Amino acid sequence: MTQLSPGFADPVLDAQASFRAILDAMSRPGRIQRIAARITPPAPLCTAAGAALLSLADADTPLWLDAGAGVAEWLRFHCGAPITGDIGSARFALACGAAPSLEALDVGTDEDPQLGATLILQVAGLVAGVGWCLTGPGIQNEHRLRVLGAPADFITAWAQNHALFPRGVDVLLCAGDSIAALPRSVTIAEG
Repeated sequence: MTQLSPGFADPVLDAQASFRAILDAMSRPGRIQRIAARITPPAPLCTAAGAALLSLADADTPLWLDAGAGVAEWLRFHCGAPITGDIGSARFALACGAAPSLEALDVGTDEDPQLGATLILQVAGLVAGVGWCLTGPGIQNEHRLRVLGAPADFITAWAQNHALFPRGVDVLLCAGDSIAALPRSVTIAEG
């Protein structure tokens, strides 16, 4: 029997703080937020991705992941999220390795665009002030964000995703204890 690492040290306060950081990230696209929760998720899951899933996933949100059986067991135990092998039926997709195609994820419908999936993408690092040029709702003029370890074709895939608006996929970029959001309403250009 495998011993599971704990979830949040303080389940209520850490979940609230993590949810607030995610909410701030979604309302301020590309702005890096810190996850202050005391959490040690199993490898290869970083702090930000683990906290995001513990805050957002539950028994009604199918989860696809590429992080292995240990992470799947940890998430099943701590948030009850059903694990699915069908990425197209997942509400959340966790990519710790190679990012799945945004086209493979559920983009919702015209009647229910909120059903579009959220990709939680672990990357090597996030740097503010340089890199991609983000524009759109929640950004006064433009915001710059460098995403270290992003897929080479991400900008092209993002343009196709953005063209589906209001349908589409939202992305949470996670590196260590940092998180930045790319809501589907945001436009991204090379910086």
